[in-house]
Amino acid sequence: MAAKKDYYEVLGVARSVTQEEIKKAYRKLALQHHPDKHKGDKKAEEKFKEIGEAYEVLSDPQKREAYDRFGHQAFAPGGGMPGGGFHDPFELFREVFGSGGMGGTIFGDIFEDAFGGGGGGRGRRRGSRSTQGADLRYDLEIDFMEAVQGCEKEITIRRPSPCSHCDGSGAASGSKVVTCATCRGQGQVAVNRGFFSIAQPCPKCGGAGQSIEHPCKHCHGEGRVEQNARIKLKIPSGVDTGARLRSSGQGEAGTRGGAAGDLYVVLSVRSHPVFERQEDDLFCEVPVSFAQLALGAEISVPSLDGELNLKIPAGTASDKVFRLRGQGVPSLSGRGQGDLHVRVRVEIPKHLNAAQKQALENFSRLCDEFTHPEGHSFLEKARKLFKG
Repeated sequence: MAAKKDYYEVLGVARSVTQEEIKKAYRKLALQHHPDKHKGDKKAEEKFKEIGEAYEVLSDPQKREAYDRFGHQAFAPGGGMPGGGFHDPFELFREVFGSGGMGGTIFGDIFEDAFGGGGGGRGRRRGSRSTQGADLRYDLEIDFMEAVQGCEKEITIRRPSPCSHCDGSGAASGSKVVTCATCRGQGQVAVNRGFFSIAQPCPKCGGAGQSIEHPCKHCHGEGRVEQNARIKLKIPSGVDTGARLRSSGQGEAGTRGGAAGDLYVVLSVRSHPVFERQEDDLFCEVPVSFAQLALGAEISVPSLDGELNLKIPAGTASDKVFRLRGQGVPSLSGRGQGDLHVRVRVEIPKHLNAAQKQALENFSRLCDEFTHPEGHSFLEKARKLFKG
């Protein structure tokens, strides 16, 4: 008996390839050597079986590890892994490419793989009478402080929900589910189109493969009805615009008892009149007088927890930014908190009475180059520029 070839060599891949690359190699070779393309060719059939055996071992992480350590001996009697129990290569092919319902030919499988077969959606399986419900999206606007501190919200959505009269089965009381006589449970029927055999959803059962003798009159056999649902949401602190919350199983109910989809709530946060947010940091501007900047002062600044005292040193320039650590937004991960950045901006009075004007004029006459060193330096540079 000829020795078996190395499984990696059979699939034409290196020993370091990923599981996805192994599957890709198998799909290519299986289509190339499928017996339906080589009628009566025994070599092609043996090659097809060899490819299937190699894929069955290498696509299973446990079997692949054993094969990498012990080779083919791992699957011999007493080798530590079940030997001689490889699946039918045609069944394996159908598991990878689909159930082969398009007339049972390789051409049907190629069409199904390329174009999605009979159109089953997420959670849908040919021959299955139930389908998983679709996911839903809900856009929710919340206040700035609700996003920062976290909150609870209750929303109302309209969605297909399980029918209470048939418990989501779609069948009336006492009714049975029977195999569709037209497609014999396959959910598809083959239609010949010249060279190809193309599958279409069964017109009798709609692709379910089964039918109900007496459908529920309230949901017409679908197993679900449109209803309003009130859902409570817990919004964590630190969320921001664009954050997406997932509520598992709160989407559309599946048909005929199928699992429900999920609900995704996308948040939008209203702006704040004082704070501007950048990730976990907050920014705000506080107007102060010239005297406060020149002489120094202690002022009150806003924060998420109320007013805080901020000490301004004498001689502080306008637009100076002070950083208050840990006074920003709580991190969504629960680790730490951002900072608060306070920009002090000098406020120029627009209306002065006579006494105020006189005081400022007196102050201006008392100022010299030591009072405004930067201005004096600038004037000197300008004079030299014009003289030159």
